[in-house]
Amino acid sequence: MGSIPDPGELSELNPPSFDEFQRQTSLMTSCTLLWKELSDHFSSLEQNLLKKSEAIRNKILNLDHETKASLNELEKREVTIQGSVEIALEKLEASKEAAFSVLQRASDDDENGEVDNDDGFLLTLKSFCLKMDALGFWRFITGKKKELDMLRAQMPLALAECIDPPRFVLESISEVFPVDKRVEKSERVNDLGWACVLVLESLIPVVVDPVIGNSRLLVTPSVKERARDIAEAWKASLEERGGIENVKTPDVHTFLQHLVTFGIVKEEDVGLYRKLVVGSAWRKQMPKLAVSLGLGDKMPDMIEELISRGQQLDAVHFTYEVGLVDKFPPVPLLKAFLKDAKKAAASILEDPSSPGRASQLAGRKEQSALRAVIKCIEEYKLEAEFPPENLKKRLEQLEKVKTEKRKPAAVPANKRTRANNGGPMPPAKAGRLTNAYVSSFPAAPTFVRSPSHGQYPAGVPQYHSPPPMYGSRSPPANPYAYSPEAAPPPLAGSYPVAPMNYPAYAGYGNGIPPAYQQAYYR
Repeated sequence: MGSIPDPGELSELNPPSFDEFQRQTSLMTSCTLLWKELSDHFSSLEQNLLKKSEAIRNKILNLDHETKASLNELEKREVTIQGSVEIALEKLEASKEAAFSVLQRASDDDENGEVDNDDGFLLTLKSFCLKMDALGFWRFITGKKKELDMLRAQMPLALAECIDPPRFVLESISEVFPVDKRVEKSERVNDLGWACVLVLESLIPVVVDPVIGNSRLLVTPSVKERARDIAEAWKASLEERGGIENVKTPDVHTFLQHLVTFGIVKEEDVGLYRKLVVGSAWRKQMPKLAVSLGLGDKMPDMIEELISRGQQLDAVHFTYEVGLVDKFPPVPLLKAFLKDAKKAAASILEDPSSPGRASQLAGRKEQSALRAVIKCIEEYKLEAEFPPENLKKRLEQLEKVKTEKRKPAAVPANKRTRANNGGPMPPAKAGRLTNAYVSSFPAAPTFVRSPSHGQYPAGVPQYHSPPPMYGSRSPPANPYAYSPEAAPPPLAGSYPVAPMNYPAYAGYGNGIPPAYQQAYYR
């Protein structure tokens, strides 16, 4: 058996080689790099955890703040219910008394007559509202489209006199919304969507809670349920209308305004609302309606869709409504809109079927685009970024061309017309006879041929022409109805013969002096 070496005994050690030293050095370097990588990784994890913890802490604080605000709002709503109900009851009592006074008043005045001033207009509207005469109210406003501004200003004041304004409005528009119940085709052609939208818009300030504002609408549950049924009926009638793509814009506007006015927007129908808004985006009120319908978070996608469909001008309005001007700059959109309009006008001009009609349509399209862009620039104060001077000059050029095309053509000078000179018209066939001179001017009154004169030889000098009587235009040098050179010289030794017959014109050739005014005939 071998002996076990003594630990305390010094044994001879082999000196380390250079390769071993390099290996150890490389190993230390690798460990250092690995340590640094692990240290950086754990540091990044720590930073991420700190950030997430801070975010969670902020969210908790925000939720606490929102919860507290919501509780305060609920408490405020609960506290103000009694005050709002008292205000509503007082208003109801006043409206009831006013309605009774109107009903007891003698009905001598014709409420459907002409209204001379603003006060009479308002009194008529209030009379319908006090009586809750929804049909008479509807007939009255649909016949006053020319007074649209007056209706918009005074209708909220009139609706405030109703005992139940929301129910009154639903009954008023029930003839055409949710479906048109008019029987006669001539009446159905007349679109009354403007009246529905006007009445629904005017109802909003009337039903707003007088204490807490827009957050609560004073609409009874029964009326709100009826409004929901009407909205569902309209959606069910979309198939009969040809789908979303074929529904008329006034009907869409009325439906969306109905939802906003009565506060019956459904979250599950947001997709439908989006399609309807994009399809009728050219309406001025659509951007505000889109926000009220809860489409604010979908606005970027809707704006991009409008741009892709060539509706850059509508996209600008939506951009300003939701504050996305930085993401969608308006000036490039307006320039792209003008460029597309010019291309469309050029394509219309290429139509060979009716060049005159095509020219008018092309000019009209470009003019419409220029006016819309100029109005948009002025509305949003974009003059510094997009000066409208060149656009206005181009618009003036197009209008000038349109005006010149409308000017009537000049009447040729050789037409048989008599322009306020009081003279007789020449015979219809006078110009067809030989040696007959036809003029639109009266012959000279001073020189009247006598019946006893014979033929004038060629050597007889002509008379001087009388002074001109019609401005710079004067009668012909020879006022006679025939040419003196036309008569042959008399034969020598021949018997005197009667003068040759020439066509009678204005009294010449028949021995009768022309019938001129006394001042010119001497």
